[in-house]
Amino acid sequence: MKIAIGNDHAGTEYKLAIVGMLKSMEISVVNYGTDGTDSVDYPDFIHPVARDVEENKVDLGIIICGSGNGASMTANKHQKVRAALCWNKEITTLAREHNDANILSLPARFISLNQALEMVQTFINTPFQGGRHERRVEKIPCS
Repeated sequence: MKIAIGNDHAGTEYKLAIVGMLKSMEISVVNYGTDGTDSVDYPDFIHPVARDVEENKVDLGIIICGSGNGASMTANKHQKVRAALCWNKEITTLAREHNDANILSLPARFISLNQALEMVQTFINTPFQGGRHERRVEKIPCS
């Protein structure tokens, strides 16, 4: 499995911990995020993740900013992206099972690091259920 990850300054601590966990699971990681805490513009780090997902260069993406909203909005501008802003394990499960989310957006200022790590594990281990959900997911793109 290969995962692209991107973050702004609010998500650096979480990104570093997530990358460490993923590498310990022998998952390949493409890091587009900042490694610092100086203020940066999240779209600069989110668009590359979304492009990799859109172009099937990676299996999934993880994006992190303070609220998760800006990152999610940015990623969802890409046609083949279904970025889900999640704040707990249950929502993360449903995002994968029902919506076939391919990018997980994490709100670093509103969840604990332990929650974030658990959500990432849930995200990568939960399959899309398909069935009735598939026709709904097919209706998401505008074009």
